[in-house]
Amino acid sequence: MPLSKQKRLQMYGLMVRIRHFEEKTIELSRRGLTPGRMHPYIGEEAVAAGACAALEDGDCIMSTHRGGGHLVARGADLRKLFAEYMGRATGYSAGKGGPMHISIPGLGVLGTNGIVGSGITLAAGAALAAQMQGTGQVVLCFFGDGASNTGSFHEGLNLAAIWKLPVIFLCENNQYGETMPISRAISIDDIASRAESYGMPGEVVDGNNAEKVYTALERVVARARRGEGPALIEAKTYRIGGHFDGESSHYRSREEIDEWRKKDPVECYKKWLTDEGVCQIDELEAIERRVREEVEQAAKQAVDDPKPALESLPTDVWVTERWEAMS
Repeated sequence: MPLSKQKRLQMYGLMVRIRHFEEKTIELSRRGLTPGRMHPYIGEEAVAAGACAALEDGDCIMSTHRGGGHLVARGADLRKLFAEYMGRATGYSAGKGGPMHISIPGLGVLGTNGIVGSGITLAAGAALAAQMQGTGQVVLCFFGDGASNTGSFHEGLNLAAIWKLPVIFLCENNQYGETMPISRAISIDDIASRAESYGMPGEVVDGNNAEKVYTALERVVARARRGEGPALIEAKTYRIGGHFDGESSHYRSREEIDEWRKKDPVECYKKWLTDEGVCQIDELEAIERRVREEVEQAAKQAVDDPKPALESLPTDVWVTERWEAMS
């Protein structure tokens, strides 16, 4: 059944929101306003938008070091996100976590995580809790192609399959694990084919097509909610920028990057929506203007927000006194 115009505009709006958020974080970083490196999600927007649009409000997600797009797609407050990125007290983790340590319980965001692959077993644990408590929740776990070669991948998928946990493992195959091309990291064509080894469905989707991602996720999420167990979805996409903003990307050819730019998920979806008569170009441009204004306003407010007070440093973190008390 074709998607409604409302659903399509929702996903387009999410993609545009992610794109502008990511571009603004890069700008803030280059102005020296964010500590550490940014790991841009530009080029992968269709995965987060399509996947999160298939979830219900009570469902949960587990994110990664490249998690800004996931959080935006899940409905995170942009000002609080920018504030956390810039180490402001108004951020989701009070400015102490940065982009790799953000959790938003109210939105079901179990956390971003800088340790590659570690979210896979955590997601399985959260799904086990949902199953035991009978909440009806589904957990969506984002991870990259590099994480598919970790021990956590095997452990998490194996246990999820044995216990028929309500968890969806979504591999964002952006062709590179940092600087390692996927062709040199695995000996199979599709990571999704590993699903058969664990006795769960596996499927490859075009990660630059939000509707195909949504359709695949809607199906397996419904299956998991019925108690039929997990699934592995591989969304093949591409990160236009480097592993982090500022790297040379010397390991990729200009021709390769330019070829993937032609598949820009935001621009391609915009063209398709207008070519197919789903909506008029002025409707999409109105969405873009509104989103751009929201992003600019949120960033401006966050820049002016205060940093954490010195006396607040021992709160919300593991402190020496607690460690000594347990020793």
